[in-house]
Amino acid sequence: MNERRVETWLELQELLFEDSWNDELRLFRSSHAYRGGSDATADLRSGLARIGGDPELERQLMRAFRKYAAQDAVPHDTDWDWLALGQHHGLPTRLLDWTYSPYVALHFATQNLDRYDRDGVVWTVNYVRAHALLPRRLRDELESEGANVFTTELLAEAAPWLADLDGEFVWFVEPPSFDHRIVNQYALFSVISPAERRLDDWIEENPDLAQRIVIPAELKWEVRDKLDQANITERVLFPGLDGISRWLARYYTPRVPPTE
Repeated sequence: MNERRVETWLELQELLFEDSWNDELRLFRSSHAYRGGSDATADLRSGLARIGGDPELERQLMRAFRKYAAQDAVPHDTDWDWLALGQHHGLPTRLLDWTYSPYVALHFATQNLDRYDRDGVVWTVNYVRAHALLPRRLRDELESEGANVFTTELLAEAAPWLADLDGEFVWFVEPPSFDHRIVNQYALFSVISPAERRLDDWIEENPDLAQRIVIPAELKWEVRDKLDQANITERVLFPGLDGISRWLARYYTPRVPPTE
């Protein structure tokens, strides 16, 4: 696996924005998705995989979720809209949360003060190159739209039902803008097939498409302070009173001095 361990804030910036120049557009436009974690030893199993990952279990979860949720909760009545909504609200699904923003990923790597005794991590995956490995019908849908990532509507055209998925591959989908949290976090999801697979296993098989950037525990406070200065906080990423409370509780927690 392609793993890089940083030692300074500046080195971290270099790695996060590495290869982001798009020569065709003549702009800095990264083709990477980012995912931050507070513990570098954690794997990339989905919520569904953590409870077994069985496709039949996935069907039962989705059937129950649709039954009890408000029927107008999604913009389109498709498996993919319901799957995205469930993931957004904590339902165990085959999806994993990612973001287009490296700084949002850094927030999730440094938000948990209880884990400042361990290294954090930011995963990056080149979604454009990952999509080049998709089956022809899925690639055709992307190409017909001139898009680099799927929407739930686009996926509903290519594979209307979860049961239509056949093969081993990974792709990325932008969820509908269910609320301000989705928008402010610049969110997208990864989807894996088959459902029981772990994304880090797929990355092991495709090491040139992804990397792990390890953030040493001793660097976390500096990263966190600079994110707060840049207004990358719970107040912004989780709009509402809960986000404000979480931000203030963390922001005013005294820094514990290092043990002698």
